[in-house]
Parts: sequence; C-alpha cells; structure tokens
Amino acid sequence: MKASGRPVLAFLALSLIICQFLLMCMKLTVIIPIYNEASTLAPLLARVEAVPVDKEILVVDDGSDDATKEVLRQAVTGETRLITHAENRGKGTAIRTALAEASGDVVIIQDADLEYFPEDYVRLLEMYEKNQARAVYGVRDLSHRSWLMRWGNKAMTLATNLLYGYRLRDMETCYKLVDRRLFQSLELQSRRFEIEAEITAKLLRLGVKILETPIRYEHREEGKKLTPWDGFPTLAKLLECRFWRPGQNSNSVIG
Repeated sequence: MKASGRPVLAFLALSLIICQFLLMCMKLTVIIPIYNEASTLAPLLARVEAVPVDKEILVVDDGSDDATKEVLRQAVTGETRLITHAENRGKGTAIRTALAEASGDVVIIQDADLEYFPEDYVRLLEMYEKNQARAVYGVRDLSHRSWLMRWGNKAMTLATNLLYGYRLRDMETCYKLVDRRLFQSLELQSRRFEIEAEITAKLLRLGVKILETPIRYEHREEGKKLTPWDGFPTLAKLLECRFWRPGQNSNSVIG
C-alpha cells in the first residue's frame, strides 16, 4: 500500500471509532403503538430489546383485545414500559402519548407487525450521528406491494415534495428517526395514520434537512389496518400543515 493512502485509512478508522463511541453515548427511545397484534408482538419485542444500543422502549396498548393484552403481560420486561389506552384512539394518538413520556436523545417509531427490521436502528443511528442530522428516514423497497398501495405511497410522497419543495423518496415510512426535543416541539395533533404526513410536513416547515437511507422491509397483507382510503386524510393533513406556523418551542429547538 502506498504511504499516501495510509492517512486516509487512518482517518476512516478514527471516524468509525468516534462514531461508535458517540452511538454508545446516545439513548434511543423506541415508540411502539399496538392495536391487536398478538401474533407478532412477542417476537418483535424480543428483537427490539436485542438491538445493541442504549434505549428505552415505550409500548402503547391502544385499546387492544384480550389476546394482545395477555401477550403484553408476558412479554413486557426490563427496559420496556407499557402505557395503556382504555379504548382505541388511533395510531397518531398513541404516538403522541408515548412521545410526551420519551426521554432519549432520539426517537424512532416501530410498527408491531414485523414488516420492519429493528436491526436497522444501528444503520439509521450511524447516519444520524455521522452527518450530525436532526432527522433520518428509512427508505423501503415497495416493489412487492400491491400496485394500489405502491402507487398510493408514491402519490403521497410526490404531493409532499410538490407542496414543500423537497425530494423525499418515502414520506410514509414508519422509520422516522428524529431528535427527541425537536420531535416533541412539533405540536402534533393527528389521531390516525395521517400523523406520518404531519411529522414530515412540520419538519420541512421548520427547514429541517431529512436524510434518507435504505432499510429492509417485508410487506404483509394480512391484518393490515392502513387502507387506500387513508390517503385522503393524509393529503388533507399535508395541505393543512402547509400553513402551519411554528410555535416558540419549535423555533427555540431549531435555533
């Protein structure tokens, strides 16, 4: 190896060591909204708990059936905290409930249906730390989804880009890794699935640069709660947030 290449390799090695050290110092809050996910809940929690990062896990039981509650009683241990809604109030409300309790440095949302891979947290965190980012999104490969859901996702992402002058590839992704203080400052109001649009729209209104990186994704059709009809409130939320004015709390976090 030429001597001229050694400083480059040394710099890369040092950068990797520093990045790993910073990851060890960073605490991740994982928010898991749950509604009737008895069949996937236990293996999901085991995989989330096994991810080798400092973290707190906030599980919100959003009025689930008795079977899911029984799984929760057995599966919730250690670093996992359970928050309960007496009745179903929607994914957005569940996320807002947990977000108010979050104490980590960064927050990520995790669906309970095993479509996403918790093992990808490390990749997202590395991009977050390496780039000193405020928000990192995981980009899915949707080629195996039904054409209706695939093009619906593309349409919502396109609408976001047109309304907010950005170039996102996957606005609807569940894996949104965001600075906790910034996340809590967004004044979120959504009750259902349109919260994905509200989070993104308000980040962009604040001028936050959203980075993206590929993640693994295995779609499921069975038991899906999201339907094509949910595209309409999502689009309405994108339009509504175009006129959102950040409050003093959001401005102080950005500033």
